[in-house]
This record gives sequence, structure tokens and C-alpha cells, in this order.
Amino acid sequence: MRRIPEPELMDDPEQALAYAQADFSAAHGARIQMFRSLFPTLQLTGAVLDLGCGSGDVLLRFARAFPEACFVGVDGSRPMLELAQRAIHAEPALRDRVQLQYGIIPQCALPDEPWRLIMSHSLLHQLHEPQVLWRTVADCADSGCAVFVADLRRPPSEPDARRLVQATSKDEPEILQRDFFNSLCAAFEPDEVRAQLAAAGLRQLQVRTQDPFHLSISGLL
Repeated sequence: MRRIPEPELMDDPEQALAYAQADFSAAHGARIQMFRSLFPTLQLTGAVLDLGCGSGDVLLRFARAFPEACFVGVDGSRPMLELAQRAIHAEPALRDRVQLQYGIIPQCALPDEPWRLIMSHSLLHQLHEPQVLWRTVADCADSGCAVFVADLRRPPSEPDARRLVQATSKDEPEILQRDFFNSLCAAFEPDEVRAQLAAAGLRQLQVRTQDPFHLSISGLL
């Protein structure tokens, strides 16, 4: 199936709220398990950068799971960041370890930290130009920095995408079913991501298929 890009930013407050209220506990909870399986010996301490943190659900899951790390979440959607800030305020124990920053990569100025981990969840498929993400990773990461990107994988055809939506999201609001379908159609195939990494000088990162519609990109720089 030919890739069909979708809007890069979720600026509609109604859309952002529907996304934040959806139950992603299974999918987002699995990101912690996925990370640990990809980095079984990594003791996550220090600074973590989350590119495209959205409403903060995955970001806060990592913050809870790794109490010795501090986190900076960056996103270009103000409605999403407002929802993320509310979630942080609801958990006083996390307030000192999780910060949010509005910004659209690559134009925004990111904190100059010795990042221990740079991660991104479901951002890659939203980008019209994927090198924006990989250039930002390459620019921000020092030697030894871990990279963990989890994203959707494009199905072979639009009917396959519709079947996936029906199988996994039939009980979600229509707006989320529509967005999920559009995101599947906008996602990249593993070989496309490998070509992106090669162009960015990030061949050391490994692309793995996690399930029929998710992939991961990971490694140490």
C-alpha cells in the first residue's frame, strides 16, 4: 500500500481529549516490557528525552517504572501538552522528575543534557519528513545514549488496515477509529525505516517487527 501522510500535529482539543481518554493501558503498558526486552542490562538513570510525548501517557509510565531517571517531554501540540500537564499535577511524586516543553522539531531548542535515553512513541508515522526525527536523535545523542522508538507499521493494503481497526478498536469512539486508520496508512514499513536510518548515519539502530502493526527501532549510539 502506498503511504498516505496524515496531519503532523493533533491541534484539535476534541481530538486530543478523545485520545487522552482512550484506554491504551495494554498497548502503552507493553512499551515498558518492550524496552526492557531490548535493553535487558541497561540501568536507566539520568536524563531521558521523549520526542512527541503527546498527552504524556507513555512518558508517565516510564517515569513510574524508572524512579531514578528524570524526563523531558517535548511536543508540538499545545492541547496535548495541557493534558499531559494535568496528568503530572495529578501525581505529586512525579512533578520534580517530569518536565514538559512545547516545541516542533527540528526548529525548537532542546535542553542540552547528557541524555541517557532518547525515546519516541507514535511520532514517526506523523512526520511528513521522517529525517526530522532521525536528525534530532543524531544531534542530541552522545556516545552511549540509548535510542528507543516504537511506532506503527503500515499494513499491506487499506482493507487490511480497516480489518485491524475493526479487530482492535471497534469499541472506541469513531474519531479514534478514524485516526487509527489514518495513522496505519501513514506508517512506514521496516525496510523504509532502515533506509531512513542509513541516510541519517544511524545504521547501528535495529528495526524489529513487534506484531502485525507495530515496529521498534533501538540501539546504543
